[in-house]
Amino acid sequence: MDRSQKEALVAEMNGVFADAGVVVIAEYSGLTVAEMTNLRVKMHEAGANFKVTKNRLARLALDGTDYSSLSDKLKGPVGIAYSSDPIAAPKVVTDYAKGNEKFVVIGGAMGSTELDAAAVKSLASLPSLDELRGKLVGLLQAPATKIAGVIAAPASQLARVLSAKAEQG
Repeated sequence: MDRSQKEALVAEMNGVFADAGVVVIAEYSGLTVAEMTNLRVKMHEAGANFKVTKNRLARLALDGTDYSSLSDKLKGPVGIAYSSDPIAAPKVVTDYAKGNEKFVVIGGAMGSTELDAAAVKSLASLPSLDELRGKLVGLLQAPATKIAGVIAAPASQLARVLSAKAEQG
């Protein structure tokens, strides 16, 4: 990789970090290519990305962003997971770490707030944006359903009474 390619990579990563909602750093030492591919597929399905770069280039890309505090965590074979949704990347990384002891979450950041491994895990336990939207729609629909049930109840009770009278007479 020559100098111009490195500069282009740093500029691209800087743009990614500027737009990211969350960044998670994880150590991947000992993972096979198939396991890394599986992780990347899961990240892509969740709307997140996982990138492995040289730590020096990643530190340069972090400069000038909210995530510059993560520079000290870039030691050894680490990868960077990021997403615009603050729940997507932590959720996939944490789930993957549960199933693979070679993959270890080191920490991360959400905006200018630095997160340790426990904070990343607790962030992953929150519902995703789509789940929250579904719950909100359910809450908004619940009163309408209850109103419809209350309005329909007298009519159904009247129908049952008339049916019972018809059977008697």
